[in-house]
Amino acid sequence: MENKANTLELGIVSDEISNDFAEAMRYTSSWGISLVEIRLLQSGRVPHVDKEDVEEVQRYLRRHDVRVTALSPGIFKHHLSKTRELEEELTTALPRTIEMAKTLSAPLLIVFGFQREQGEPESRYNIAVNFLRRAAGIAERSEVRLAIENEPGFWCDTGANTRKMIGDVGSPSLGANWDPANAYGTTERPYPDGYQAIKDRIFNVHVKDTKQGALVQCVPVGEGVVDWDGQIRALMHDRIVSHMTIETHCHPLIENSRRNVDTLRRMIDDIATNT
Repeated sequence: MENKANTLELGIVSDEISNDFAEAMRYTSSWGISLVEIRLLQSGRVPHVDKEDVEEVQRYLRRHDVRVTALSPGIFKHHLSKTRELEEELTTALPRTIEMAKTLSAPLLIVFGFQREQGEPESRYNIAVNFLRRAAGIAERSEVRLAIENEPGFWCDTGANTRKMIGDVGSPSLGANWDPANAYGTTERPYPDGYQAIKDRIFNVHVKDTKQGALVQCVPVGEGVVDWDGQIRALMHDRIVSHMTIETHCHPLIENSRRNVDTLRRMIDDIATNT
């Protein structure tokens, strides 16, 4: 029997419970979760949030055994033709997010891989590589890491396409925020195909489930089409990450977040016990 220490801890995106950080943490504490990713607070999406919101998070972290695993500022969700917006994100939003990450001791920033336009030529791929290379350089100098979240309709949509982009950028500070549900409905099977393509550069994993695609109909984990049993088995076997982050995405958020916690814990325990 395999040592049960080979397991996975669970984290959660705080606003999948509430934009009020303290309220969200009351639930996570009662569920035994101490890892949190921050995307939205009451005043907006990081880093465009009020100072008071950040100070509230700081106060909570000082008083409780909670760790911020990542910040998700939504950078690089634009089309590549939106040069002004992308430059602003690179020169202003990214440094501000890094500053906030330092304040909250968050080691990772989640970014995206540029929404594709209808009929956009492959020659524009190099523009995406250049933006990400510049961003990775900024992150590396600041001693944080960036993780590209794959998303349908983006240059980085599948595991294979995201891995190619990461490889072409060529920075040790750039990896993947692997989201199998976001890869569903693309040209590849998220597991095992997408995972096999991306696994050597996975920095973080998002967990949600879907019946018709991540942007269409998300459901509680285990009720959709994503092979989470196979994916979790592979993550535990390969020791790619030490935790997974729940991104519920289906209402009612509190009820379904708790269901996801319970379902995933059962799956992890069953795999650890029976492997």
